[in-house]
Amino acid sequence: MLYKGARGFVAHECILDLRHLKKSTGIEVGDVAKRLMDFGFHAPTVSFPVPGTLMIEPTESESKEELDRFCDAMIAIRGEISAIEEGKIDALDNPLKNAPHTAEALLAREWSHPYTREEAAFPALWTRERKFWPPVGRIDDVYGDRNLICICLPVQEYEK
Repeated sequence: MLYKGARGFVAHECILDLRHLKKSTGIEVGDVAKRLMDFGFHAPTVSFPVPGTLMIEPTESESKEELDRFCDAMIAIRGEISAIEEGKIDALDNPLKNAPHTAEALLAREWSHPYTREEAAFPALWTRERKFWPPVGRIDDVYGDRNLICICLPVQEYEK
């Protein structure tokens, strides 16, 4: 937790500092955010307001069950990171570096990863019941940021 009050509390949001993971495992904040998608969560805000951090904003609208599910996902992801630290799984070809896993990738004839399709697709029991399938895998974030393509109609079209 990057920022906390004197008694250890955080406000309606918290910022998780993941910068140390890049140094020890090569896992970056984007890897964690993308892996959360495999667990059925929308990827949270990354690197704002501090590079290498994850901003989590649970609100009053989330149930305790949903917050517990999110915590379970984060604990499982930390377990995958620990497995990288311990050399149990490949540091370059692992569920975090390849997340999110699309249905198309999982159903392809060839599977060349050292982890199973099951581990990629269903990292938690609840994902079997309520699976969100990301439609797109990874993109080059920097390229996308520098080469934004808007497919919206021109403003004049909305004035009609």
